[in-house]
This record gives sequence, structure tokens and C-alpha cells, in this order.
Amino acid sequence: MLNNPMRRRPIAAVAGAAVAAMLLAGCVASQRDDDTPDQGAGEVDSTFIFAASSDPASLDPAIAQDGETFRISRQIFEGLVGTEPGTADPAPLLAEEWDSSDDGMSHTFTLKQDVTFHDGTPFNAEAVCFNFDRWYNWTGSMASEALGYYYNKLFKGYASNPADAVYKSCTPDGEDKVTVELNKPFAGFIASLSLPAFGMQSPSALEEFKADEVGGTAEAPVLSEYAKAHPVGTGPFKFESWSPGENVTLTAYEDYWGEQGQIEEVIFQIIGDATARRQALEAGTIDGYDLVGPADTQALEDKGMFMTSRPPFTILYLAFNQAVPELQDIKVRQALSYAIDKDALISQVLPEGTEKATQFVPPVVNGYNDEVTTYDYDPEKAKSLLEEAGYTADNPLALTFNYPVNVSRPYMPNPEQIFTVLSKQLEEAGVQITPKTDPWNPDYLERITAGADHGIHLLGWTGDYNDTDNFVGVFFGQKSAEWGFDNPELFQKLTEARGVSSLDEQTPLYEEINADVAEFIPGVPLAHPAPTLAFDPRVKSYPASPVNDEVFTEIELTE
Repeated sequence: MLNNPMRRRPIAAVAGAAVAAMLLAGCVASQRDDDTPDQGAGEVDSTFIFAASSDPASLDPAIAQDGETFRISRQIFEGLVGTEPGTADPAPLLAEEWDSSDDGMSHTFTLKQDVTFHDGTPFNAEAVCFNFDRWYNWTGSMASEALGYYYNKLFKGYASNPADAVYKSCTPDGEDKVTVELNKPFAGFIASLSLPAFGMQSPSALEEFKADEVGGTAEAPVLSEYAKAHPVGTGPFKFESWSPGENVTLTAYEDYWGEQGQIEEVIFQIIGDATARRQALEAGTIDGYDLVGPADTQALEDKGMFMTSRPPFTILYLAFNQAVPELQDIKVRQALSYAIDKDALISQVLPEGTEKATQFVPPVVNGYNDEVTTYDYDPEKAKSLLEEAGYTADNPLALTFNYPVNVSRPYMPNPEQIFTVLSKQLEEAGVQITPKTDPWNPDYLERITAGADHGIHLLGWTGDYNDTDNFVGVFFGQKSAEWGFDNPELFQKLTEARGVSSLDEQTPLYEEINADVAEFIPGVPLAHPAPTLAFDPRVKSYPASPVNDEVFTEIELTE
């Protein structure tokens, strides 16, 4: 039985009246309203402007997988499970406690009472089961890897293929208790519920605004009305408006069950360029932004900005799509690995505090293996292996290198610069590189995760919760459009490991899996970046989280 006290939002100073922020949307030259009256004693400007690097992919977190969407989702939605502040470990949120059976197949949650959704409807056991059954009953594009990414990766199957499904059923027991039964063991089940993708959403709003009526195709979806303009959760902020390419605006939910804090309005201003975000902070037109470039950190600190970093819980990798015939040759994959100088990459373009990666999990995650095969920088060995594979100066290995533009991610703060460094290293080893760029959302993500039309590519991951399956299981637990390989032995090992409830028994299984992955070489694990955030001096503290579980009620502002 888990009996940790409910996570509380810290009580901040009483906020003054909300102050409007007049923005020329997305424009660095925008300024706060010059007509705003002076704040009275003890009051703060309760409008908080945060610069996002891109639009959200969707306002429905259940069909999203990116950090910009989830940053907004965490303000609107809450799950049964949250995280302990400053860690990746699970903690009670909408569920005050839970009791799991010894075999991990049955989980009973005791729900927080007197919680309402933003539309005034009650959060209760029936609402919980509505959400679980919604995910389980997805069909068509909603059940695709591109849209139902997290449910697809973690829960494996749907009502249409129940033999593959991890989820079995959800049963209410009165208003404040619910039992979820699993069809297959999943040791990370409780921790996985802290993901924004599994936030509780209003059944009434989901039905009224036809949340699951997504048009188009999995590769090019047309969002539902709900996902574009009507998200309804239980969180401290409710949705007001979204002008794509410009702003997302949220306001405080007056009937929120927890502590509201000082902020009454949040504006996510879309500024795609990293330099423009820094300039906006320096000009005083935004309050903060994420993914500060390494070259900007000291300069902003010298100007008195409040700086904070997250502990590294990320992985940046160069992935090999084995749907490309050349990449099916292990010697080619070995050669590409030896061609990469990770130390140079880190020192040239990644943030201070970044750690070099040897595998696809950070060192703090269970199953990290110090004995895995490594491919230390050796361009001559890379050339030799390419020759063994049949590639010479007259017949070079030619690869498409996909990377996103006009975006920053916690694991990839500057993709253009990362591409420049890596492509030069590969070319020095004799690889002929053809760059292919796409905007991050939706084009790049859909190209990489929904189809085979991509080559080697940059991507990465910010861990969502502290479980090994959340890294290697998500990447390599089943056939995937991103990686393009079929490895039944690896898939089976990962399936077995995720169902072992004893940590002592799990650890050697994941150590072996990480060793297997290192020898199979699906890609090159490059680095574990440590993302840095910068804020206006009026920000006194910010709840930096290794898994980005950062709710803006916990921001403290100076008067």
C-alpha cells in the first residue's frame, strides 16, 4: 500500500489582479502593455509569459508525444499519479493511494474527492474508467503509432486485438475507488500513469467535441475539434485560446482543488528561433524560456537572469532506419558508430553538464551496464569497416540524414548545429551525406515515426518516469517505423523484463538487454544533455524536474 501524503502545490504570496499581456504574437519586439497600472505593495504581475519553441502538436495529450504539448498539458490535466518534486519517482496526485496485488495484475486506486473538471462535471471513478476504456477502444489512425504513441508503446494492444493488450478492464467501486485489471504483467504500470498522455480528461467534453473523430491519415492527421480548441482537465489552469504559430493562453481554474499560487494567466508565446527567445527575455517581453543555448548561459547569468538546470534524464541519439538496405549491414552500423566523436560534439554544441552516452538509458536508470560494447572514436577503423562492406572512395556509402529545423528539445537544443558536427565527422570517414530537413511539428515527427521514408536521423528522449522500460522498451520493444528492424529475440526479452516486479530480478535482465542493444547497434547513443532554463529576475524559484513535471502554480515570483 502506498501512503505518501498528497503532493501539495506550495503556497505563494497572494496574487494581485491579473495583468493583461499585450503581445504581437510570436514577435520578439512585442512588449507588455504600457498602460498596465503599477503593482501595489505586496502584489505581483500575475500574467506569466513563457516562450515555447513550437506549437503544441495537439491539445489532447493522449495523442501527443512531444515536450511542448506536454508542457501545456501539465497545466491543464492531471493524472492519477504524479511525481515526487525534483525526481522521476511516482507520487499520489488524483489518486491519494493505491493497492497493487502481489502479481501486479490488479491495482485499486482511492481517488481524491471533491475534484471537478473545468466544465464543472465531477472527477470520479466512472470518469477514470471512461478514460481507460477510451484508450483501449481506439481504432484506425487513433490506434496508430503516430497518434496513440504512448498507449501503443506501453499498453501494446486494443480491444480489437485483446490478446496483445496489457490493459484488461476498469471497474468503479462507488465514487472514489476504482480497480484496473491488467491482461499482462507490466512492472512500470503505476509509474507510467504519471505521463501527461494518461491525464484524466472530462468524459462530457470528450464526447461533446468528438475527441476521437480525427480525419486525414496517421501520417497527416486532421485534429478533432476537442484537440484543437476544447481540452478539459482537472488541473490548476483551464484553456482559453490557441492561435497556431502565435500563442496558447490559459487562465487559473477558480475551483481548483489545490493551491493556485501567484499566477492567474499563462501565455505560451511561440518563438521558434533560440536567439529570438534569448532576445525576448533580455527585452523583458517574456518571463522565461527553456533549452538555453550553451553559448548564452553565462551571458544571461551575467545580466542577472535567474538560471536553473534539470538533472540529466535524457538521451540524444543518431538512429539508423534499417528499412534502408545499406543500414541492415552490421559492419555499416559499426562503421558509423566509430566515425562519431561524441566528446567533440558535447564540447562544441551541447550544454554544460551534458554526459557522454554509451547506451540508450541514463546512468541513474536501473539496468545501466558499465560493461556494454563501446565504439570509441576511430575514423580509420570506420573507413576500414566501410571498405569491408564494399564502400570505397569511388563507391561511397550514400545516406540521407534527417533532422528537424526551427525547434529546440531538451535532448536536442540545437539540431542544426548537431547535424553540422555529426555530418562533418561522417563525411571525414567517407560517408556521402544528403541532408533532409522538416519542421518539427507535425512534419518531422510524422516522417520519422509514421513511415519508412527517412534515413539516419536525430531524435532523442526525455525520460517520463524512472523505469527502464520507459527508455529501451519504448524504443526497441516492438517493430517500429522509426528503427525499421525486426528482432523477435530482443522484443521477447523486453516483454519479459517489463513484467518482472522484483527490482533485484529485473536488474540483470536489463543489463543483458543493454549489452545486446549495444552489439546490435540500432543507432548511436550520443549524450545525456542537461537542459537549462532562463527566467526574468522576478522569478524567485522554478520547479525544475528531470521529467519536465513542472506545474506553474509552483513558480514563486518576487513582488
